[in-house]
Amino acid sequence: MNNIPVTSKAGFNVIKQHEGRILTAYKCPAGIWTIGFGNTYYEDGTRVKEGDKITAQRAEDLFRNTLKIYEQAVWNLTRDDINQNQFDALVSFAYNVGIAALQKSTLLKHVNENPNDKRITTEFKKWIRGGGKVLPGLVKRRQQESDFYFNGVVKENMS
Repeated sequence: MNNIPVTSKAGFNVIKQHEGRILTAYKCPAGIWTIGFGNTYYEDGTRVKEGDKITAQRAEDLFRNTLKIYEQAVWNLTRDDINQNQFDALVSFAYNVGIAALQKSTLLKHVNENPNDKRITTEFKKWIRGGGKVLPGLVKRRQQESDFYFNGVVKENMS
């Protein structure tokens, strides 16, 4: 049994790369107020709202604190023999779509049946919409998550 309590540095960077850092609250494509590295809530459960502003250090702290919630959820929802790359890719996915979406996804079902099932690639690629539209950034993110999941490959500048 593996013990993977935290996202690796490579996984950490994949998430940050895709989320970007914005220090003033903005509405994401799904219409949800967001701040920092894709955060929609603060640690105390308060939702991000219009007009909120944070510092770069606060964005970093909020990201690190929030990431722990997703790491724990992914670890609790998955079988004990997934590897670090698989864990990191699933944390990135959950951070973006939410724990509830991961929990009810066919992606998770396939992971738990057989973490090496190539259908997992297809399942990642189904999650490319935001606000009802296909978003190029999500297409790139899902491809990168899939590549990272199976190969530990991080392609920095996918076009």
